[in-house]
Amino acid sequence: MTDERKPPVWRSLLYVPANVERYLARAHERGADGIILDLEDSVPPGEKESARAGVQAAAERVGQAGADVLVRVNQPLRLAVPDIEACVSPAVLALVLPKVAGPAHVRLLDEMVSELEAERGMAIGATAFLAMVETPEAFFQISEIAKASPRIAAITIGAEDLASSLGMQPDSETLLYPKTQSVYAAKAAGVMALGIFGTVADYQDLDAVREVALKARRFGLEGASCIHPSVVPVLNEAFSPGEEEVALARRIIEANAEAEKSGRGSFQLDGKMIDVPVVQRAQRLLARHEAIAARG
Repeated sequence: MTDERKPPVWRSLLYVPANVERYLARAHERGADGIILDLEDSVPPGEKESARAGVQAAAERVGQAGADVLVRVNQPLRLAVPDIEACVSPAVLALVLPKVAGPAHVRLLDEMVSELEAERGMAIGATAFLAMVETPEAFFQISEIAKASPRIAAITIGAEDLASSLGMQPDSETLLYPKTQSVYAAKAAGVMALGIFGTVADYQDLDAVREVALKARRFGLEGASCIHPSVVPVLNEAFSPGEEEVALARRIIEANAEAEKSGRGSFQLDGKMIDVPVVQRAQRLLARHEAIAARG
């Protein structure tokens, strides 16, 4: 990401087909941190042109309550180019790039977006990228993809497509390795890792969604996408620090300040040894809590 842009808070990203009026009409009421207007899988070939033509108006509508607006473009370059030309504007915070082939693919699209931003009087770098890794070939380049452009705000594993290409079932067990690797790659690049240990297709059992989302947060993932609005509050809760966590983090930071006055780099709190990594984790948790609060 560019230094000028604060990392977004994307606990929940709700997919909305860009061509379906009844979903667009209420998207801003769902409470999602971000709305992903989809030009890809949820739009049939015969409607892609009209969906693309209406994307700016749709962006204004779904973002009216403060949600970040993202647009998932198509992957074939012949479709991606007109998609991106239609999307780049101050109303669209980020482009979701499906089936990223590798770092060169990201850099190619970065160059195009920079030209469009310049033509439209926007700051170069204003449009962020969320890169989707969905093939075995791309998976083994995930670290390079995460570092390919300062526009990259987050990376995620496209569970359904990756599982299909590997001939495996997309569940919490099979996705553990690729999604954990995405966390390592993202953190090394200084960007977010998004996703849960499941797929966005599973939304009827909200308790199960909550369980895999909480597990994902424990592993360092920071949010996830969903295709049904009922999942949004579950993700918002699961990817937010709880009251007890926030209270403990504040106590740790306060106790650390007292310890520093005494020239100590570690101390005990509630029978546990607290040192620098624990303090740093508490600081990050409070920063996350404050960023979420700032979203309103």
